[in-house]
Amino acid sequence: MDYQVTKNKIIVTNTKDFNIEHILECGQVFTYLKNNQNDYNVYSKDQFAHIFFKDNCYVIETKNPNYFVNYFDLNTNYSQIKNKLNNNKNMVDAIKYGYGIRILKQDLIEVIIGFIISANNHIDRIKKTMQRIREYGKNFGDYYAFPTLDELNKITEQQFRDMGAGYRAKYLVKVCNQLKGVNFDETFSFDNQKLKNWLLSLCGVGPKVADCILLFGYHRCASFPVDTWIEKVYLDIFKQKKSRIKMSQDLINYFGKLSGYAQQYLFFYKRSQK
Repeated sequence: MDYQVTKNKIIVTNTKDFNIEHILECGQVFTYLKNNQNDYNVYSKDQFAHIFFKDNCYVIETKNPNYFVNYFDLNTNYSQIKNKLNNNKNMVDAIKYGYGIRILKQDLIEVIIGFIISANNHIDRIKKTMQRIREYGKNFGDYYAFPTLDELNKITEQQFRDMGAGYRAKYLVKVCNQLKGVNFDETFSFDNQKLKNWLLSLCGVGPKVADCILLFGYHRCASFPVDTWIEKVYLDIFKQKKSRIKMSQDLINYFGKLSGYAQQYLFFYKRSQK
């Protein structure tokens, strides 16, 4: 990946592997604001970045460039990933459409909270709820940090409801309490099945949300979340209908270690055809 880092800026010159619209609007993240075409604000944990397109490059303005080098996974070679996936005929159109997708390395707590809120919900509503939750975190003047677990545990069910979480508010209260005292570094060492079993023990986390947390929170790229759009993809490939759990396993067997990357390209492309 071709990029340059200065004191308060990252300049991404390789735009064939980086498109900010593809990255932020492919369903993996809810903590961003679109200003204009190719102009976004991104919020992660206690960090902020302004990303825009200028002189055939993407400029990422931030006080912490190293954080966003990792966040945007800039040291992973997506050209190699796409070349391998393009050997599968089912991937060619999807990669051509979403060529600039990168799987973000997000803050785990934000991912858990965001994807519990995402269940049976709409992107705009999820984003608004997540932005309101941020207002319970540290105020940096121009933006708020995402609340710490201690801060999240002070939010009541009614307050979560007032933020737009709906019936999920009770899950959020319970899961924030469950996460108190968890050694998250230890969970990163779990194998995929142990980690998924632990995630499924959390309030408000079902199989699809667990797969999303595995992929977008733990960067376990042998995961394959299945929703309505991926069901359609599955039917295109396998010509039969199964439970979503079995669909996910079949797709993981089909795409192997690159499953998570395949899922993002396929989801983004299939959703565009609605």
